[in-house]
Amino acid sequence: MKLRRPRRPQQFRLADSAQQIVGGILLAGPFVVTAEVWELAASMNVWQALGTVIVVFGIGYGALYTADTTRDVEDEQDVAGVPLRFISLMIVSFGSVALLALLLDAPDVFAGQFTESPRDALETTFKAVSVGSVFSVVGAATADSIFSKQNG
Repeated sequence: MKLRRPRRPQQFRLADSAQQIVGGILLAGPFVVTAEVWELAASMNVWQALGTVIVVFGIGYGALYTADTTRDVEDEQDVAGVPLRFISLMIVSFGSVALLALLLDAPDVFAGQFTESPRDALETTFKAVSVGSVFSVVGAATADSIFSKQNG
């Protein structure tokens, strides 16, 4: 009988967020500056955008804790019962898309084509960010999982 050594939970580090940011920006970048994404966002209703946000949360959680069988949600550092790594992933997934959109002036370039008021432009930007986050979360979670194995 071989005794297994208890494994120490991997601590979440700032480097993990940096890895998530790189992965999130790499996959989301092309979608932020695509007119089709903004046209799609303009045609979506708020419920579809909220559904997309839920999908992003599901993909993120699944990628971190279901697809990666070496990571245990119970071993993670948490804030109010939510794993810190997951919180970081969501901030990176939505934040990197929003930041890229603003830095590249995408709302002014694209949202103005499909909207008439500033309020509509803001709503379209929210919806476009939710669409881009679907791709960002995949890149961020993948980078987090791959690089945490190499550094752990």
